[in-house]
Amino acid sequence: MQTKLEGRVWLFGEDISTDHIIAGKYLGSMDPAALAEHAMEAVDPGFSKNAKPGDIVVAATNFGCGSSREQAPVALQGLGLSCVIADSFARIFYRNAINIGFPVVECPGLRAKLREGDRVSVDLEAGRVTLPSGEHVSFRPLPPNLMEILRAGGLVPKLRSELGGSR
Repeated sequence: MQTKLEGRVWLFGEDISTDHIIAGKYLGSMDPAALAEHAMEAVDPGFSKNAKPGDIVVAATNFGCGSSREQAPVALQGLGLSCVIADSFARIFYRNAINIGFPVVECPGLRAKLREGDRVSVDLEAGRVTLPSGEHVSFRPLPPNLMEILRAGGLVPKLRSELGGSR
């Protein structure tokens, strides 16, 4: 897993729920590609067609609120997004994302400093976002145990590795 990410920014507002991320009518699948086709369509119908691998979602407060559906971070990861950065996350979305190996970062105030389409770089270990102007915005780096999960590709791969590949 890369700890230094760079991508084009997609801006979203407050209270983006898991139903906004992937509507309930698509929950018959856990296939990341199938879910990715419909990611964020309730908020931006063209998002999944226009988002490119490496892009970064930047949102306001309470991203991923609502139900605990695991398909929400799977849909975003399935698009090939680098990460989601928000002022704050619903806890269950945050842990679901980490558990599947998808980086999420809390960086209050970042959204207000960006425009849609800006390119930013994110250093997960240093806890820093670099804006197009060159300005750095700091965030609290993820703790080592969460970075270990991300590096392993998710919680299940991490546990398998620790248990020597046994079930």
